[in-house]
Amino acid sequence: MTNKYNTLCKLSNYLLMLILISGGVLLSSCNEQARGFALPEGNIEQGKATYERLACNECHSISEVEWKGGSDNLNIQLGGEVTSKKSYGDLVTSVINPSHKIAPRYKQKNSTKTTEAEHSKMKNFNDTMTVQELIDLVTYLQSEYNVTIPKTYYYPYY
Repeated sequence: MTNKYNTLCKLSNYLLMLILISGGVLLSSCNEQARGFALPEGNIEQGKATYERLACNECHSISEVEWKGGSDNLNIQLGGEVTSKKSYGDLVTSVINPSHKIAPRYKQKNSTKTTEAEHSKMKNFNDTMTVQELIDLVTYLQSEYNVTIPKTYYYPYY
């Protein structure tokens, strides 16, 4: 009986050690930076200057910057009230890879504004924009969004 008891104790000790090690690994992987994409803090004013310098306002409109309108008069609204937060990673992706996600309303409304392969007409700035300019631009864009809770209508049952 004692031999079985000793074996059972050793097995439970190994199991306990395995659980503790697994728990430690899981806790150490809960680093907030490891969950998402993050760049250093940017400067909103520099981002606004980059937005204007790159002539983003020829196709995009945003508060406090005059919309110039390009040759195709495409006016894509940025910022304002939204029901879900535009993450830093989403905005970075939209700038460096604009064809990644094209809003369905612009695909339908402006079918001539995209190529047959559904590529955005947005100019690729990857070779002309510095990393710091990207950081500042995304910081500026993110500051322009205001998350609001959508209205829900609750009708109680009687």
